[in-house]
Amino acid sequence: MTTMTDSSVREFKMPDVGEGLTEAEILKWYVQPGDTVTDGQVVCEVETAKAAVELPIPYDGVVRELHFPEGTTVDVGTSIIAVAVGDGAAAAAEPVQEAVADTPAAEEEAKPAARQPVLVGYGVSTSSTRRRPRKGAQAPAAAQDASAAIQAEMNGHGPVAPAAPAAPAGGDRPLAKPPVRKLAKDLGVDLATVVPSGPDGVITREDVHAAVAATAPAAAPEAAPATAAPAPSPAAAPASSDTARETRVPVKGVRKATAAAMVGSAFTAPHVTEFVTVDVTRTMKLVEELKQDKEYTGLRVNPLLLIAKALLVAIKRNPDINASWDEAAQEIVVKHYVNLGIAAATPRGLIVPNIKDAHAQTLPQLAGSLGELVSTAREGRTSPSAMQGGTVTITNVGVFGVDTGTPILNPGESAILAVGAIKLQPWVHKGKVKPRQVTTLALSFDHRLVDGELGSKVLADVAAVLEQPKRLISWA
Repeated sequence: MTTMTDSSVREFKMPDVGEGLTEAEILKWYVQPGDTVTDGQVVCEVETAKAAVELPIPYDGVVRELHFPEGTTVDVGTSIIAVAVGDGAAAAAEPVQEAVADTPAAEEEAKPAARQPVLVGYGVSTSSTRRRPRKGAQAPAAAQDASAAIQAEMNGHGPVAPAAPAAPAGGDRPLAKPPVRKLAKDLGVDLATVVPSGPDGVITREDVHAAVAATAPAAAPEAAPATAAPAPSPAAAPASSDTARETRVPVKGVRKATAAAMVGSAFTAPHVTEFVTVDVTRTMKLVEELKQDKEYTGLRVNPLLLIAKALLVAIKRNPDINASWDEAAQEIVVKHYVNLGIAAATPRGLIVPNIKDAHAQTLPQLAGSLGELVSTAREGRTSPSAMQGGTVTITNVGVFGVDTGTPILNPGESAILAVGAIKLQPWVHKGKVKPRQVTTLALSFDHRLVDGELGSKVLADVAAVLEQPKRLISWA
């Protein structure tokens, strides 16, 4: 078998996929040891503090080892996968088998005649090893078949021609992949009691489930004896049963970053929030008209589109609201562009992607940008760059039926507009009480650089545009 040198192995390190990120969690591996990879091929998906990102490998070769299992948070700059390249790729492609223990300091592991691929996330045991007694001479072809069976099992294809079930040797720890070990732990199954069906004594998921089924209490007979033992009292129930009343969710990824950012914002920038209730009946009529306009065919047209445009008009009339506070330089940085953030609730938590240079977009262009932003966020494909550099944000709490709120500033921004639910309410219109479409807007701003007058002007301008949308033409 060809020996690989260190120079033939390339280590792919966790990159910084977003400005200033320090760590990322490995969500899913798309390759396993022994797989051939090509330059640009996606090998894993990771979740940063900003979004989920797929990582491509930058060279051709054969995967030699995955350094971390799925679910592990890894620091930026740490190697996560080793790939054999050049002559090393040919050597890595040879069928190999290595038995792996739970930890490097585990007890001696038996080593079969051929080498087995390293189980993900555990590496090769550094302790001394002993050879497992051979059951008989194994032809080279048979050895390759065994290696293929192990590789198929690791790739999730199931065992190929499984060997007869056999319990682990007396001094050996059970062999199982990390996902199988986690499954056994979650189900409360001791792997030492599980009969393996995989090649060379590897325990599969099916083996764990079979062990659970075997220990499940049998159904009561049709005629139960009258002297059946009474059910245990609640006091006798195991303490672990109480855990079913609570669920603990690890704080990581987007949710962890959001929590830290919100705490930092709340206790750094002095927030002031102002409110205004406005009649948006004419805006709602305009939305319906635009939906029938051929220029907007295929575009997302809704009240948020006109609210976003109203805010952009208000910023144009009051440019000092579009600024940030530079604590280090003790300066107010006024932005001559608007990267409009739209808060979006996703399964991974709240994210705020932004539309770059929204101030320069026409209404149809803004509709297209909003549609793309929303669909990308829903699909979990928002890139870290799309969430950087925002200047002002809109959060639409009205979609949840909420009247309004007191939004917290997105870090580095000076203002955020919350939009409440639009409801039919009695309203004095032209001297008479009539049913009108009404909503409440809330504007939070950083009082270090935005005083009450400026904040009030911006909020009043937004309300005025929504009440009389024709101002979009005269004020834009």
